[in-house]
Amino acid sequence: MSPTVFREAGFRFYFFSREESRMHIHVQSNNGEAKFWLEPDIQIAQNHGLSMKELNEADGLIKEHQNEIRKAWQQHFPC
Repeated sequence: MSPTVFREAGFRFYFFSREESRMHIHVQSNNGEAKFWLEPDIQIAQNHGLSMKELNEADGLIKEHQNEIRKAWQQHFPC
């Protein structure tokens, strides 16, 4: 299961249900996908095909929506 948190600017931001416990978000576009850590700071963890421009745009969207992402994480992965 990989619930979508939000879609914007051609990106899909989502979680994998059975993955590591460190807070993170996956992002996918037509060109590839990446994973961003949310803790302790927002930073790229992995990239598979996204350009630097796409990574920067995704990073900005994650920062813009980080409260929404964190809330969705806590609802999807209750402590």
